[in-house]
Amino acid sequence: QVQLVESGGGLVQAGGSLRLSCAASGRTFSRYAMGWFRQAPGKEREFAAAVSWSGVTTTYADSVKGRFTISRDNAKNTVYLQMNSLKPEDTAVYYCAARIYGGGVTLVRDDYNYWGQGTQVTVSS
Repeated sequence: QVQLVESGGGLVQAGGSLRLSCAASGRTFSRYAMGWFRQAPGKEREFAAAVSWSGVTTTYADSVKGRFTISRDNAKNTVYLQMNSLKPEDTAVYYCAARIYGGGVTLVRDDYNYWGQGTQVTVSS
């Protein structure tokens, strides 16, 4: 079992920044890939960013590329999502996810095995 707890969400003006954190427990954190997804009201949960177990490989959705940065600290069992130049369309509940079984970085939601409870990000115009 893996437990994931997100934090760092909140209300920010357009153009501002937030850093989300996701603390993991229950398994060897450094052995699995991690991802961030988001879900806006009335929409499907969509991929935002992912990072390999080592932190070397990252991938991003086109909508956040160049503005968001995913990273991890395996000593702290934590993955981060630095979000800059935020836009109103970034408003969503943000979820972190762990891929325990199978390969590395993936954009596919069903490849992730464990999910956090989510943290709300609201960007005002």
